[in-house]
Amino acid sequence: MIFKSLLPDIEIPAMGIYQYVTSNPNGISDDKVIFTDGITDKKLTYGELKSNSKKLAAGLIDKAGFKRGDVLAIISPNQVDYAIVSFGTIVAGGIVTFVNPMYTVDELTYQLKDSGAKYIIAFPLLLSNVIKAAAAANIHESNIFLFGDAEINGIKPYSSLISEKEANPIEYSQEEAKSTTAYLCYSSGTTGKTKGVETTHYNIVANLSQIYAHEDDVNSDAIYLGLLPFFHIYGLSCIIHFPIIKGASVIVIPKYELSTFCRIIQDYSINRITVVPPIILSLVKDPIVKNYDLSSLLVCLCAAAPLSKELSDEFAKIYNVPIIQGYGLTEASPATHLAKIDNIVPGSVGNLISNLESKILSEDGKELGVDQPGELCVRGPNIMKGYLNNKEATDACIDGEGWLHTGDIVTVDKFGNFYLIDRAKELIKYKGFQVPPAELESILLTHTSIADAAVIGVYSEEHATEYPTAYVKLQPNVPQSDQLKKEIEDFIAQKVANYKRLRGGVLFIDQIPKSTSGKILRRSLRDRIKTEHPFYANNVG
Repeated sequence: MIFKSLLPDIEIPAMGIYQYVTSNPNGISDDKVIFTDGITDKKLTYGELKSNSKKLAAGLIDKAGFKRGDVLAIISPNQVDYAIVSFGTIVAGGIVTFVNPMYTVDELTYQLKDSGAKYIIAFPLLLSNVIKAAAAANIHESNIFLFGDAEINGIKPYSSLISEKEANPIEYSQEEAKSTTAYLCYSSGTTGKTKGVETTHYNIVANLSQIYAHEDDVNSDAIYLGLLPFFHIYGLSCIIHFPIIKGASVIVIPKYELSTFCRIIQDYSINRITVVPPIILSLVKDPIVKNYDLSSLLVCLCAAAPLSKELSDEFAKIYNVPIIQGYGLTEASPATHLAKIDNIVPGSVGNLISNLESKILSEDGKELGVDQPGELCVRGPNIMKGYLNNKEATDACIDGEGWLHTGDIVTVDKFGNFYLIDRAKELIKYKGFQVPPAELESILLTHTSIADAAVIGVYSEEHATEYPTAYVKLQPNVPQSDQLKKEIEDFIAQKVANYKRLRGGVLFIDQIPKSTSGKILRRSLRDRIKTEHPFYANNVG
């Protein structure tokens, strides 16, 4: 059964990313401040953004020898002028690869080599690692530039490239936009080592158009908190691209720290936040939040990982602020599902956005219907071109009919509301039953002694099955004890079917490891549990 969007199809503009993002459908003045640094109060207006992007493009071409199709890597935490570097590269006809600033030298080297990067613009404090990685990737130091105004050890700031003239942005027909890669974000996909996702101009313009049609309540009065990492497609789309089109404002902060997060909301009267579930958890559970006035908040968008109905309801109750859940993935540029603010169904990631269709497949590849859990597949104009130089991985992900196989298990109800259960590869198989870790985690988080939790499977050779096991971070001043472990096991047992019980037990941990996008790093926990309890699986029954 194929499910289609309930929204009418829209026409996708035949243009490049820069032209679309700066098309200014709402008549915003060039003097409107778009980006503000929440720490230093440095500001960037709409006019400055457009002009400096084109001046940077001219400088890249004339001063640095940049050519159409060249790849430029941005390695930096969030910056007010991050968008200038991104759009400047696009104006020059280049490709941007966005790099996690927390990467090690080896990880940086891998992405620089794999993406074919020839130029780097980096945050000054990362320079030592960047120089080492660039050398390993055969990128000359003369092609490395820095955010900020200072020259460091002969490495010049990118502002030294700003020309007095403005380059004319490269124009694209719709066919050219469909075939021309603009961005290379990196994703592990459904499995394996990170891969370069070739996102075209058409993919990004299509998805922004889909979101624009959906988010019709957003206008120039919107003030976003720019916390989501800009190197991640979620932050790139929702915090850099979309607010510019709407003429909204963004208060940028470089990293997450709860007190700073709350202070910025209070001081700048933030009314829209885009977050990941761990932040919702902190806003609900951490007492420090009570020290700040967050009454300016009107809407919260949460995506990138499953958010339980329980946590969503608790947040809405405390703050009287609706949570719009969404779903997407890097390979879809990124959004595929969004809830409407006037039709929020707690626990649901919303409906398919315009121009999209989906199907749900069983493990043996059969198409499923309403209320039947299976792997989500989506098809539409925002689906990536493919993985860079990796046809095998592309073919394993996108089939011959253009369906992107997401690796995520979902259900859909009769009203077209989709519910994310978990990643297919994360499901715990207990004696033939599928146990979604996210479901158990959401229940654990309702326990008053628990601050955070993660569930993984521990394989028992003796019983030839996996057992659900919980890692639990306790609330401050709650002592660890075997009695509390038993209490937590019983707490779950009272709320789930028999096969979902925590037969692998409970382990205490100081911090649940998570990615920058809020996903629990289960692989890290699987490695840890083998070290901590080498015979653990053999002792459970």
